[in-house]
Amino acid sequence: MRVPAEIAQVDSASLVRGGVATGTVAATARKPQHAPNPAESLQEALQARPSKLSDYVSLTKPEVTFLVLIATALGGFMATESLELVLLCHAVFGTALVAGGTAALNHYWEREHDGKMRRTANRPLPSGRLKPREVLAFGAALSVAGILYLALQVNWLTSLLGLATLLSYLLIYTPLKRKTAWATSIGAFPGAAPVLMGWAAVRGSLSIEAWALYALLFVWQFPHFLAIAWMYREDYARAGMLMLPARDPRGDAAFRQILGYSAALIPVSLLPSLLGMTGSIYLWSVAVLGLGFFCFAWQVSRERSKFHAKMLLHATVVYLPVVYAIMVINKS
Repeated sequence: MRVPAEIAQVDSASLVRGGVATGTVAATARKPQHAPNPAESLQEALQARPSKLSDYVSLTKPEVTFLVLIATALGGFMATESLELVLLCHAVFGTALVAGGTAALNHYWEREHDGKMRRTANRPLPSGRLKPREVLAFGAALSVAGILYLALQVNWLTSLLGLATLLSYLLIYTPLKRKTAWATSIGAFPGAAPVLMGWAAVRGSLSIEAWALYALLFVWQFPHFLAIAWMYREDYARAGMLMLPARDPRGDAAFRQILGYSAALIPVSLLPSLLGMTGSIYLWSVAVLGLGFFCFAWQVSRERSKFHAKMLLHATVVYLPVVYAIMVINKS
């Protein structure tokens, strides 16, 4: 059957006016449709919403807890003349429970403030993925289990140190973060306690050598946490947290503290050698490492950008395990 010329012209004009739309409909009709891949859909769902298990793991702050456990293991190793592996494993495991429980309770305590900061707004509580009572029960269960575990499997001194660390962190340091910039200094006291717990687990007492390890970890915390505070100063301000010296918009006081503690880290890090805990390899290696760290902190204090503060943060995270590793290798 032949189509009249007038109709053909009208149809052609309609196609021109319809343009791509008409052609797209036709192409879509001809294009074979593929069924969605279940594996890809599941992966996208998991990426969009973390699982409940991963949320509970994140409550324990794994990165921070890992550094805590390194300090505990170091304290126990440096305290022993012959390695008591089983006892040290008990100490590390019990400390992990206490540290994870403390972190979870900190999430519970600061849930409203975390919701005001960009870097913490997606945490399980402010995002609504977990309920406060779930987090409270989880944190309390871990903490109690850890303290009892240390008392029964290690000794009472280690357990009491864990309890004191938990209470001072949650009841003193945490609320003070919104009251005074001295909170950073106060928080450094419980922050350095894990190395004492490791020492007490093996020796059952604390000696001057234990306090030398404590001093190293205590001083190291200041450039570490002040770098974090400078990076996220706007976030902390939104949440009303006074993590930096007051009335210091240019960071003069903050970076003076970073430089001062970075300088103090050099002699403090040499105390283990001066007390006969390590050999000359540790002495000279850590002296050079400390000088290098101070020079880097000096450069950061001149730039004062978020990028340089982040680099300083990374430097502190590398510095401490390297010092610990040399200490272990060159133990006397």
